[in-house]
Amino acid sequence: MTTMALTSEMLAIEPDISHIVTEDDIPVDNIFSERQQDLLKDSLYASWAGPGEERKFLGLVNVGLYYAIHTPPYVPDVLVSLDVQPPAEVWEKRHRSYFIWEYGKPPDVVIEIVSNRVGGELDKKRRGYARLGIPYYIIYDPEMQASKQTLLILELRGGVYAEITEPWLPLVGLGVTLWQGEYKDIEATWLRWCEIDGELLLTGVELAQQERQRAERERQRAEREEQRAEREEQRAEQERQRAERLVAQLRALGIDPEV
Repeated sequence: MTTMALTSEMLAIEPDISHIVTEDDIPVDNIFSERQQDLLKDSLYASWAGPGEERKFLGLVNVGLYYAIHTPPYVPDVLVSLDVQPPAEVWEKRHRSYFIWEYGKPPDVVIEIVSNRVGGELDKKRRGYARLGIPYYIIYDPEMQASKQTLLILELRGGVYAEITEPWLPLVGLGVTLWQGEYKDIEATWLRWCEIDGELLLTGVELAQQERQRAERERQRAEREEQRAEREEQRAEQERQRAERLVAQLRALGIDPEV
């Protein structure tokens, strides 16, 4: 079934989703994966204004991606969908997950973080996401459990995914990169969003820290300017006193300083 046919079928009627379980309350992620998901979502909403021209976007982590009524959903670690936004009534069942027929389109990016060898990231999910017509599929495999590559960036071409070497996703206006550093007390190599020049999208904490550093630089600059002004004032006072002494000395010698 092609993506076009699938979308037309789903949009034709309002489906009955009363049997669908949107949350199972079963924790399945390890600590690193949880932090990694949070880092991607945090920086996306803290630093990205969207793809431009006031276009909206939706970023979700670990939320069901439903494409058919009687088929189990995919649950990508991270998904990003352009030109959509969160529903006003988030507690309605039809809004509790990403139902493609509700949003009218599949996501534009899905990211899977490999934590074991049975997740199907390289085969089952790769074929499934391609069938749904998702333009970009990113696999981050920090321990190389599924393949010999830490980072695999795939672009949909002719209905199948092809690997691309450039970390920039032109249809989305975002890039990805690997970054060694500390996030929420864990030092590791993290997958991060970036601009086309490689500059990282900062998290809320990083933005606040950057602002504090900027404010501190401004404070130090103002302090230096104040000290410079004080030195200039002192120098001017010394010059005035020196001039007064010179005048006094000239008058003591019977010389009119005005002549």
